[in-house]
Amino acid sequence: MKIQKMKIPTILGALLVAGTLSAGAQMNSDSLYKEPYRPQYHFSPEKGWIGDPSGFMYYQGKYHMYWWGKVESTDLVHYQQITPYAMTGADDNISYFTGSAVIDKNNTAGFGKGAYVAAYTVFEKDSKKQAQGISFSHDGKTFHYYEGNPVLDLWSTEFRDPTVFWHEPTQKWVMAVAKALEKKIKFYTSPDLKSWTWTSDFGPAGDSEKSWECPDLFQLPVDGDSDKKRWVMVVSVNWAQEQYFIGDFDGTSFKLMENHPAEPLYVDKGLDFYASRTFQDFDGTLDSKISIGWVATWDYAPVAPSRYGKGFWSIPRNLELKTYKEGVRLVQKPVEQLQTLRHKPASVKRALSVGTQRLPGFVPDENVYELDASFSTDVSNTFGLNLCVGEGRKVVVSYDTDSHNLVIDRTHCSDVQIPKFSRMAYARVEPVDNKIHLHIFVDKSSIEIFANDGKDVFTLLTYPGEAQTGIELFAQKKGTKMELDAWMLKSIWR
Repeated sequence: MKIQKMKIPTILGALLVAGTLSAGAQMNSDSLYKEPYRPQYHFSPEKGWIGDPSGFMYYQGKYHMYWWGKVESTDLVHYQQITPYAMTGADDNISYFTGSAVIDKNNTAGFGKGAYVAAYTVFEKDSKKQAQGISFSHDGKTFHYYEGNPVLDLWSTEFRDPTVFWHEPTQKWVMAVAKALEKKIKFYTSPDLKSWTWTSDFGPAGDSEKSWECPDLFQLPVDGDSDKKRWVMVVSVNWAQEQYFIGDFDGTSFKLMENHPAEPLYVDKGLDFYASRTFQDFDGTLDSKISIGWVATWDYAPVAPSRYGKGFWSIPRNLELKTYKEGVRLVQKPVEQLQTLRHKPASVKRALSVGTQRLPGFVPDENVYELDASFSTDVSNTFGLNLCVGEGRKVVVSYDTDSHNLVIDRTHCSDVQIPKFSRMAYARVEPVDNKIHLHIFVDKSSIEIFANDGKDVFTLLTYPGEAQTGIELFAQKKGTKMELDAWMLKSIWR
């Protein structure tokens, strides 16, 4: 976890270090996970701050997730918070920033066979220096600060967020870590997680406007072919978005694939998806690569109106690489396990009328639901859905069949004033077989839209009032047909 230089209030330092908030944080058991704006099927801690996902792994049949607190899950639907404080041993001048974690099966670091080893940025509060350090654990719940820290130090204030993994072909640990304001990812290798050797730099490339941080690097098959794999590197940019690169990695350097586009490839085209991390599979049993991101943007994350704390994570996403006419692209789909939360199903099939009408047949009593909708695009039109409708406010999801622009407008949605929050997201989304397909997840304070089977994804915070539960259909002209399935989703906390 890190701070945005010159833009984050001083109070955030306390949130980063302790992971707790004082005002409004003490909840009784009757109100816990029922607070205003509290997500009902996204993970958020019992109380306090949560930021970048860190140390994601699958081990001994469980998903282990850290923000340097810890949560576990067996299904990525239900979560058990283990501790808000996993890290111990550093002095008061040290903060634990974003990082990763591994299982040292062969005891390369000397902490014991099968030890958990976390690698993260050591932030010195007095000097503001950022270096890389490690901590170890024998139970995955309490980590002990390595007395030899830092293990990698460039004497920089902008050097952060290491991802560490074992590279089997070279039999070495690899670290990818950001040199933030240089817009570079630096690669290092190590035999023991303690001594690191620089091997190469990647960048700048793509979106290089302000900063790079939170790199992740992993392999995916192309079009489901396990004999045809590419490496994907995800980088968080400008404290607001993520871009990705597709290429090859030989254990020392990352090279872009041939004909890689010069323009940025964004992971999520919404306003609030950042610092995502994939699960490393130490059991060797997972058949997919799964990612979770932080649903926030630094412009307003510290002033979110939630009282239980600040921040939550996205729904888990399966990642794929697919070939399209424009080239190979990253595809994201919600994990199928979420379907176990469905209840009160409804289906609607109709031609859209001119004007605005309430969605018939599905009337949610709270913003905890899923929509799976397809709209025909063979007739020139502008149409869409109004979500979180009530008290004169709404989120507008609009599609123009001529420009192929999908626009999500939340400028008049939140029931509270949030600085810099009134924004729109938009992107060109091509129809497929004369249809646009929108798979939408609505929770208490967010919307995630997977367009055209996850080729284009949009994540946005919303913060509507409790009475803003209406859904409307609209169209400027006749001729658009819609097929929609809907479900209420059960709370994972009740």
